[in-house]
Amino acid sequence: MSGAGDEPFIAAVKPLVDAMGGEMIPPDEAGPDDVVLSWEGRDAVAVRLPQLADSLDHILAAMERRKGVPLADLDRRAKQEVVRILEARGAFSVRHGVETVASALGVSRFTVYNYLNREKGA
Repeated sequence: MSGAGDEPFIAAVKPLVDAMGGEMIPPDEAGPDDVVLSWEGRDAVAVRLPQLADSLDHILAAMERRKGVPLADLDRRAKQEVVRILEARGAFSVRHGVETVASALGVSRFTVYNYLNREKGA
């Protein structure tokens, strides 16, 4: 990407970029919506952030990896916890967020709304 002195910095931020579903690109290829990260006074790397809908898919995949089983195989309580975490991360502000989450959990949209309402009433 940039100079050899930047490689430890790039290696350090890569897990964060991967977790966000972003893409690391050379700083000179950065567009207006990309985030350029500087290291020791020089542009080291640019990060292209994912679209929100892609981020939700990435978050769901990461949660599934963390749980070690498909989200649809979780019990009701674990699915409610997933919905609570996703709500805190803004998943339901994304267009078709409820449908995407319902599909990943193997439940209906109605069930996801029930989980959300249960949290608000608690």
